[in-house]
Amino acid sequence: MTPASNFFTKAFQAVAVVLVAAIFVGLGMWQLERAAELKESLKVATTIDTNIVSLESVTAPRESIPATALNKTVSVSGYYIANFRAPNQVDGNGVVSDWEVALLQVGTQSAILVVRGLWSERLLNPDIQQSMIIDIQGLLVASQYEERAENSAGVISRLDSAVVTSLTDLDLYDGYVLASSEATRTGALDRTRVTPEKLTSRIPGFYWQHLSYVVIWWLLAGVVLFLPFYRRRVTP
Repeated sequence: MTPASNFFTKAFQAVAVVLVAAIFVGLGMWQLERAAELKESLKVATTIDTNIVSLESVTAPRESIPATALNKTVSVSGYYIANFRAPNQVDGNGVVSDWEVALLQVGTQSAILVVRGLWSERLLNPDIQQSMIIDIQGLLVASQYEERAENSAGVISRLDSAVVTSLTDLDLYDGYVLASSEATRTGALDRTRVTPEKLTSRIPGFYWQHLSYVVIWWLLAGVVLFLPFYRRRVTP
């Protein structure tokens, strides 16, 4: 092999090594960004925003709730078109009880589930009619995924719009509103309001998994850069 060809071979190998190492470093940076995004989304999901915004300004029907909309205090107006019992719900104090949940029609084409309060107080405010506009403020919460009961007439197994899709042709919002107040044009509707389950701030396993991949990618980059020097040391 001529000196020129030997030089080009070594130069090509060096460029290839640096390129592969750069790819591993880039993958590590990408994984680090994913970990940071996951941690930030967890922070959003465990922080209650008490500033009141309209429901329509933070989410839309037939779409997943954006992470930035979770646990925001929202206002929405409409009228109740259906009523359900949601058994075995747990409030912020760990108390298990049945909740009253209503389907609120918003405008002419959409609807969202609203937790009104305790099922035992469902007979309060008997003057509410389905044609009556209700102004609601409450916490926008992500849908539940675990079953708390069995679906049956007038009963929903979990707080999730997916379980009522067969009962209406309206476009449903993802999640539900945990009402802190209800009012009609004649005044506020007084009843016991339920509080949300305590939000956990524990970083999930996926976050640490992302960080472990960062270490792996960067170790691979180090190995790729070290191998040429190792080969020189062991080659006679």
